[in-house]
Amino acid sequence: MTPALAIDVTGLEKRFDGRTVVRDFSIRVPRGRIHGFLGPNGSGKTTTIRMLCGLLTPDAGSGTCLGFDIRSQAALIKRRVGYMTQRFSLYEDLSIRENLDFVARVYQLPDRRQRVAAALDELGLANRADQLAGTLSGGWKQRLALTACVLHEPELLLLDEPTAGVDPKARRDFWDHIHRLARDGMTVLVSTHYMDEAERCHEICYLAYGRLMVQGTVAEVVRGSGLSTWVVEGDAIVPLAAALEGRPGIAMIAAFGNALHVSGTDRDALDTAVADWRQNPGLTWSRVEPSLEDVFIHLMAQAEDNFG
Repeated sequence: MTPALAIDVTGLEKRFDGRTVVRDFSIRVPRGRIHGFLGPNGSGKTTTIRMLCGLLTPDAGSGTCLGFDIRSQAALIKRRVGYMTQRFSLYEDLSIRENLDFVARVYQLPDRRQRVAAALDELGLANRADQLAGTLSGGWKQRLALTACVLHEPELLLLDEPTAGVDPKARRDFWDHIHRLARDGMTVLVSTHYMDEAERCHEICYLAYGRLMVQGTVAEVVRGSGLSTWVVEGDAIVPLAAALEGRPGIAMIAAFGNALHVSGTDRDALDTAVADWRQNPGLTWSRVEPSLEDVFIHLMAQAEDNFG
């Protein structure tokens, strides 16, 4: 049975000041899934997400979000969407409870006080309810922002770089909660630069300079990259990197601590390029699956800049 789609769009384009920032974007996202959007700064991630949910009108293309037309029924979509921006956008001189009460009033929620109290309990904010939002740490601000976004029980949640500037434990707690929301049927679109967060998504898509380069599960994206990768460890990896740079068969060299990832799209040519150094007793070589970061750096190198 084909799952119901939260988003089904084709050929979306957006231009600003004569420059195309999103070009011919198409995607289908089933309900209850977490879909990650990755790419360098200026790749069009945020613009794309805003078009998908009716917050921004495309210059070309068409489609639906939550069953509504993204052009003609944008107002109906917006009330069914929660949007968490990268910057904290609630009132810092109001308490946590006052901020949530304000959001509940905006959405004209019935049983407002009970719903605010339940939200405070659910995310562990009840004992901080009277604390001013401006005095919270980054992790607690993030928790408050997420609570405000889902207070009206949206069908679609948009997260724009949601964990920038928070510690690893807060990031993990945040993602655990996102997965609980998805299990309950909420669809989530998330823009992120973190590879570990991308791996927590059900599917990902990579944009570079306004173009969709690849999409699928993490395993599908890595497998479809065509990259072959060696990891080499040892005391002499710095001069090794300089020696290997630019050799035929080597598409990319990346340092990871005391190791190098050496990758290429032609396995035989890559093996030939590194053959002489594999006999070095001070170096340990292992063939591995390329990392998601390896794949994205490779994709970025292939993309054509749309500036100008």
